[in-house]
Formats: sequence, structure tokens, C-alpha cells
Amino acid sequence: MAEITKDMIIGDILAVHPGNAAILMAAGMGCVGCPSAQGETLEEAAMVHGMDVEQLVENLNTFVKEQNA
Repeated sequence: MAEITKDMIIGDILAVHPGNAAILMAAGMGCVGCPSAQGETLEEAAMVHGMDVEQLVENLNTFVKEQNA
């Protein structure tokens, strides 16, 4: 399993597990399907949306671990 980091492109995070889209949208990042998501890092998107990137990374990695258990 690939560990998700704040430096990853959102498109790559969705490639790790498509269910990550639901985690991002629940956090308030509703534009996961927009073109900028294919070239924007999680940290950049979190900054734009005023989110805690470390909490997002933790939530995403927890979700992926649970799905792969």
C-alpha cells in the first residue's frame, strides 16, 4: 500500500483508492473531480480550502488501511 503524503497530487491520491474522494469531499473539498485536482498537491488544495493538511493525511491513510485490512 502506498502511504499518502501531503506532497501527493490529488489525482494520485484518488488512484491509490477511489474511495478517497469521499473522504476529501466530506472534509469540504468538493472539487476533487475538477481539472486542477489532477495537478494540485494535497497541501496546495488544503491551503486553498483552509484545511488542516496533516489531519487530511491522517484521515486518508486511516481509510486506506481499513479498506486494505
